[in-house]
Amino acid sequence: MDRKEIELYLNGLLEVDRFRDYCPNGLQVEGRQHVAHLVTGVTASLALLEAAVDAQADAVLVHHGYFWKNEDARIVGQKQRRLQTLLCHDLNLFAYHLPLDAHPEFGNNASLGQRLGLTADGRFGEGELGWTGRLPVDMKLPELAAHVQAILQRVPLVIEGDGRTVRRIGWCTGGAQGYFEAAVAAGVDVFVSGEISEQTTHLARESGVAYIAAGHHATERYGVQALGGHLAQRFGLRHTFIDIPNPV
Repeated sequence: MDRKEIELYLNGLLEVDRFRDYCPNGLQVEGRQHVAHLVTGVTASLALLEAAVDAQADAVLVHHGYFWKNEDARIVGQKQRRLQTLLCHDLNLFAYHLPLDAHPEFGNNASLGQRLGLTADGRFGEGELGWTGRLPVDMKLPELAAHVQAILQRVPLVIEGDGRTVRRIGWCTGGAQGYFEAAVAAGVDVFVSGEISEQTTHLARESGVAYIAAGHHATERYGVQALGGHLAQRFGLRHTFIDIPNPV
């Protein structure tokens, strides 16, 4: 498959022009023109790139790429080593941040909801990145926390609210603790995200809405896998997801 065709397809599918993001979305580092083997992963760390080289990949597709707003523009240190690995091995790097969070079928939020067995019924927050929905049955908070732990294989941090039964759930993957107030306003009983901040605890206690911090990496492993699988099926590519463990 031609590198440019993949980029144009992804840019259209994920509607990248709709988003004001913190980094460029699309092809971030150009490699060989023909792509037959695609490796996906959460973050374009050196470990992922080296694993992609070992797997003889032609392209790497991630959620967390490079060239973030306000970062040091110099190609030194770890940035140099990462880019050198890509360039020396003629590897393409595709990265999609907010567009991958938001996509209704292959996005991080859609994919996490599917894994947890949630039926989505609404959106909230800036860019409508937050989702609301329900489980097949109502649960108490400890039951939901155990369910999240079993699916993500990671012990979540749980901040109790007022002890209410969980009927409606809000969620947004990654570092979305800033969406908590919008989730409360949307009428959820618990908010599930990746990270948590100091003030999150107080808002949970005062609003009565519980908060589950299930891990930034853990909650964002599924969108890029779903997207990679879709590309493999559509374009006849070989697809390999490589998970580089991250406790955060």
